[in-house]
Amino acid sequence: MKNKSYIGISFIILIFGIIFIPKIVDRIKNGSVVQNDRMSLSSEIVKEEELQKVGPAPKFELTDQNNTKISNKEYKGKVYVLEFFFSTCPSICPRMNKNMVAIQEEFSKEKDFGIASISINPENDTPKVLKEHAKKLEVTSANWHFLTGDKDYIFELANKGFNLYVGENNKTLGNFEHSGLFALIDKQGNIRCRKDSQGNPILYYDGLEKKGVDAIKDDIKILLKE
Repeated sequence: MKNKSYIGISFIILIFGIIFIPKIVDRIKNGSVVQNDRMSLSSEIVKEEELQKVGPAPKFELTDQNNTKISNKEYKGKVYVLEFFFSTCPSICPRMNKNMVAIQEEFSKEKDFGIASISINPENDTPKVLKEHAKKLEVTSANWHFLTGDKDYIFELANKGFNLYVGENNKTLGNFEHSGLFALIDKQGNIRCRKDSQGNPILYYDGLEKKGVDAIKDDIKILLKE
């Protein structure tokens, strides 16, 4: 009987390996390993008037495209969206950039709204490079800061501070991996989010798909009223 159980378990593991391992490998190769699996498993992200408080956003101080020191204090009293990206990213960043521009346009008249785009390739993304990148995207908001600084500092801020994965991998397009997610922070500096259909906080918003972008737009409106 035990032998039959072992055979059954082994068979399940084998099937899992055949079906799922190649998909995981493909995701790593394509730079899409950074997607939020919990969001993709949830059938819906539920709209609520009361958003969840995940906790205080990590403090930071970096340099923006105008060569000005910018910290989290710059966003005090503002609702803002934060992302990690890099200007030469050939995979998910162009979609993230396009969606962030759409968010900027949605709230162009809101003085209490801002965006923080933090580069994970600061060796290339100097203030000068980021200023050109902002110009290319036709950024108009004075509250959208493209930030750069020490790479180790930024990696720790992403991985340990926000728990949004970033990493170097010379086997991936662009040699970097990072999350395609947007963080939403309220006027008091708290990370906020809605729940999924199973009642779990989604933590962060999908910055690549329309569903995630529409959700964060709706929730920005809620936080601006608080």
